[in-house]
Amino acid sequence: MEAELQQILVQVSELQCRRLTPPHGPRLVDMGKEAEQVAAPPYRPLPPACSILKRLVVSPSLGGTAVTPQLTESLRRILFGGTFHVFNYEWRKSIFRFRDQNSELSFALETDTGGAGAIQMVVQARIIKHLLFISQSSSEGRTLDSLIDGGQRDQERALAAALSDSLWLAGQEVSATITLVTEDFCITPHLDYKLDNFTEKLQLFTFKKKDDVRKFILEHIHSFTQEGSHGVILFLYSLVCSRTVDRLKEDLDSTSSHLLHLRLGNFVCRQALLNLLLTGRASPHVFNGTLYVGEDGLALERPLQGILTRSDVGYLHWSREQMEKHRLPQVGSMLKTPRFPVWVCAINDSYSVVFGLNLLLLSDWRMEHLFQLLYYNGLSSQTKAARLIVGETNRTASALCVVPPPHSDPPSVFLSDTHSHHWEASSTHSDGEKRFPSLEMTIRTKWGGATIDWNDTLPFY
Repeated sequence: MEAELQQILVQVSELQCRRLTPPHGPRLVDMGKEAEQVAAPPYRPLPPACSILKRLVVSPSLGGTAVTPQLTESLRRILFGGTFHVFNYEWRKSIFRFRDQNSELSFALETDTGGAGAIQMVVQARIIKHLLFISQSSSEGRTLDSLIDGGQRDQERALAAALSDSLWLAGQEVSATITLVTEDFCITPHLDYKLDNFTEKLQLFTFKKKDDVRKFILEHIHSFTQEGSHGVILFLYSLVCSRTVDRLKEDLDSTSSHLLHLRLGNFVCRQALLNLLLTGRASPHVFNGTLYVGEDGLALERPLQGILTRSDVGYLHWSREQMEKHRLPQVGSMLKTPRFPVWVCAINDSYSVVFGLNLLLLSDWRMEHLFQLLYYNGLSSQTKAARLIVGETNRTASALCVVPPPHSDPPSVFLSDTHSHHWEASSTHSDGEKRFPSLEMTIRTKWGGATIDWNDTLPFY
C-alpha cells in the first residue's frame, strides 16, 4: 500500500510539472484530407522540474542517513513558514559557478539576482578570504593577481573551504552535516506536503572534524557547481541541518519565525539567514549582544538577539529607502570589524562584496587613513574588480595609493567629506543617487566621513 501511494504521489508531481500543450503546439487538421495528414511525433512528458541529473546523484552505498518525513516538514517550516511552499525555478537553477578562468574575475562567482544571490555572495566573501589570507603564506604575495592566477582546482578548493567554514560555524564548531541527493525517494510525505522530487531524496552525511567536511565537499564538488544540481539549495539544506532546526528556533525571536520571506514573487533571505551564514547563529538583528529593553524603556517580554561573536568576514548595510524613513539598522562592531578585511555589502536589497589586501587594516589605525578597497557586485556586466581609494586627506589619486609606513606619524591635515566628485561638475542638478553613490554611503557606515576616489572609473553603483 505504501509503495502504491508513493507511486501515485510521484505521478501527481509529474503531472504538475508537465506543460499543458504538446511541445509542437496545436495541430490543425484538414478534415477533407485527414488520411493524407502526417502523424505528429508522439508527445513525451517532460521530466519533473526538480529532477536531478543521474550523474549528480550519489549512490545509497555511500552511506549517510536518509531524510525523514519529520525533517522534510521541518525544513519547509523553518525556511518558508509552511509545508506547501517549494523553491521556484530561480532558486533551483542557482549553483556555485566561477567566472571565466581567463578573465580578471576568475576568483569570482556568477551570482543570481534572486534570493539565492545573498547566499552566493557570502560564500564569495569566504572564497576571497581563503585565496588571499589562508592560501598565501606571507603578506608579500597578497595581490589581486594572487586571486586571478589560480586554476580550476584552486577554485574548487577555495569553494570547498568556504562552504565548510559556514557549515562548521553553524554546527557550533563540533560537527557539520552535508546533504546530497540519491536516486530513490527516501520518504512518503503526508498529503498536506507538496512534493518537489528533490527534498524527499536527501541523504545526510555528518562529520565531527572540519577537515573531513572540507574533503567530502571537495570530493562531491559537482553537486554544488554543475547545472541542474540545485547546488545553492543543497548548501542551504546543509546549513540548516548543521545548525539543527531546534537550535534555529532558539536563535530566532518574536520578529522572525522562518529564514526566507516572500518579496516581489520570490523568496529572499531574512537577516537571520545572513547572520547564520556569517556567524553560525541565526540571530535576527545586526547590533552587538542581546537587547533586553525596548525603545520605550520597558523590559522586553522576549529579548532581541543580536551578534555575540566577531565574524571572520564582515557585513555592511545601507538602504536609501530605510535611510529616508529613518529606519536604517545600525550594524554593530562584531560585523563591521571582522577578522579579515572582507565585507558582504547589502545595498538597496542587492548584495556585493568589498575587500582589502592588507590584513593590518583591521588592527593598525594608521592603515585606515589611506587604503584601497576592491569591489565586486556579482553582475555579468562587471569585467574586473573596481578599485576604490578610501582616505581622509586631500591628496591626488596617485598620492592616495601610497600607504604610510606603520611607524609614521598620522597625517596632520584632515578635510571634512564634501561628497564632491569630478563627475558631478557637468551638472548642477544631479540626482541624489548620482551625487551620493550607494556604495560610498555603505562604506561610510564603517569609515564615517571618508572621501572615496574611484580611481578614474565612473561610479556604477
